[in-house]
Amino acid sequence: MNIYPFLINEFYTKYKTNDTPLRIFFAPGRVNIIGEHIDYNGGPVMPAGISMGIYVIARLRSDNEIHLKSSLHKKEIILKTEDTFTFYNYDGWTNYPKGVFQFLKNAGYKIGGVDLLVYSDLPGGAGLSSSAAVELAFAYTMMQLFNSDKTMPLEKLAVLCQQVENKFVGVNCGIMDQFASAMAKKDHAIVLQCDTLAYEYIPMNLREYSLVIMNTNKQRSLAGSEFNKRREECELALQIINEAHQYKYLCDADLEDIDIIKDELIKKRAKHVISEKQRVLATKKYFEQGDLVKVGEQLNESHQSLKVDFEVSCIELDTIVDLAQNHPACIGSRMTGAGFGGCAIALVATHQYPNFKLEISEKYKLTTNLEPSFYKCAISDGAHEIKY
Repeated sequence: MNIYPFLINEFYTKYKTNDTPLRIFFAPGRVNIIGEHIDYNGGPVMPAGISMGIYVIARLRSDNEIHLKSSLHKKEIILKTEDTFTFYNYDGWTNYPKGVFQFLKNAGYKIGGVDLLVYSDLPGGAGLSSSAAVELAFAYTMMQLFNSDKTMPLEKLAVLCQQVENKFVGVNCGIMDQFASAMAKKDHAIVLQCDTLAYEYIPMNLREYSLVIMNTNKQRSLAGSEFNKRREECELALQIINEAHQYKYLCDADLEDIDIIKDELIKKRAKHVISEKQRVLATKKYFEQGDLVKVGEQLNESHQSLKVDFEVSCIELDTIVDLAQNHPACIGSRMTGAGFGGCAIALVATHQYPNFKLEISEKYKLTTNLEPSFYKCAISDGAHEIKY
């Protein structure tokens, strides 16, 4: 499907038609193959951009006003470029672009008068990083429209958008989501070392398998979840371990280091973080060796750790992952994203996918009374302008 005529039509239903040309920008959502809740602990992660994401359709104005509209929400606001932008709960989704505009201004970059329409084909609250994609899409748009003479490198743009999430929106996330949305590469996963931002691309040659995203349709709000609490628990674990060591990040520690932790809950949190780091490195090796069965085993182990040691799963995620793991077409499955609802992934034999989808859907609905959604997404490039 060619989405661009649809996007242009959507723009002209929201704004009056004139002769000023439209430009379209895109930032992908991301799926994290493995490496959950270790980005803010200084460890390696393995995200990939997906072909669903956030589109921003832009048209320059002759004044100093920024008009923000969405094809999916009624909330619309008008800003003036000289304003100081502030977070307000009642501004809803528009807080994300507002934060981006303010942080770009703080960093010495220009913003200008423009009509903006945002369109998303990402399911909200599903753990596919729609918030990071929104931030990157608007940041990239402003860079290309008003700062083409001194464009910020994408790596730095990702860091700026993480700061928006941390300091403006108030979610204490790590760098993974924004980095993946900025730096993703078609048909590759990124192995990102979160403490240094060193990265490399790993070809995702899945051969006879497909990466399937399974949406539980159990909504979760990252800001309203226990995400910040888990981060505090990890910081406490590091503090205790450092009574005998000098580690900068929890991911620097080894599994035997957690024996010093007497609180069993804090010990479990540390166990997940350190073992998940090891699973990322093992998964990288198995992808390079072409051993997809071993990759699947790492996915299964990751979910068990997230369920038992980090306790960020839920009945819906456990149900759909268990059903997938026990289906003969599947060689590995786990939750992806921060947890408490949202999505899981599975490596599924491509020729058996229709049967897999049908059987998992029926059994999942029978157990949870929810209708799941399935996506076989292509692995996408990061933030870019669409030439149509």
